[in-house]
Amino acid sequence: MGSDDIFKKRREERKQRRREYRIPRANSFLIVTEGKRTEPLYFNGMKKLIEEKTGGNIQVVENPLIDISGEGCSTGKLIEVTDRIVKEAKIVYQNIWVVFDKDDFADFDQAIAEGAEKGYKIAWSNQSFEYWLYLHFYYSDSALHREEWCAKLDEIFRKHRLGELKYQKNYENIYDLVNIDDGVNTAIKNAKRRMAEYHKGRYKPSQCDPGTTVYKLTEELKRYLDEY
Repeated sequence: MGSDDIFKKRREERKQRRREYRIPRANSFLIVTEGKRTEPLYFNGMKKLIEEKTGGNIQVVENPLIDISGEGCSTGKLIEVTDRIVKEAKIVYQNIWVVFDKDDFADFDQAIAEGAEKGYKIAWSNQSFEYWLYLHFYYSDSALHREEWCAKLDEIFRKHRLGELKYQKNYENIYDLVNIDDGVNTAIKNAKRRMAEYHKGRYKPSQCDPGTTVYKLTEELKRYLDEY
């Protein structure tokens, strides 16, 4: 065996040992998002509140670990990126969530199925994450283009005097902005109402327009805010 082959063998052995010694972590979340702005900013807002509430003088058995990665790539590619992050992670995550929109991607249904097969939980929106944000204020089952959802959010932000009186994707406090008047619980209720027919197995995700399963991830995180 040549020296190059020996080097490659030893490198693979080291990688295998690192994988073997990874520590499973209870209450841990990896959230990988398609978007690089709104989605990670929204969930980072929840993460901040959770860390504040489960820390300090509040005694808990184990604080949740939440890692969020905004990747900015297509749906199918996002599953590959998630595979890489999971493989290279120093811990074994208890909950792995992939967050993405339909937009104009043709592989939407395929990516959802592929992610589920790998054991990932999928928080998808059709057409866009902005529909999920809209549900914090009102219910709707209208099939609108993602730009129309943004326009509706513009109206809401003006009406409620939020942010700079218009919707923008880079609000670092987007979670707090849409959570006025218990907006997150309103969004969860509205999303469940909308998705009731979908969960009877009558539609593919791409056919559920509008639709979103982001409420499932939000509920999982929100219990850390409600319990402590």
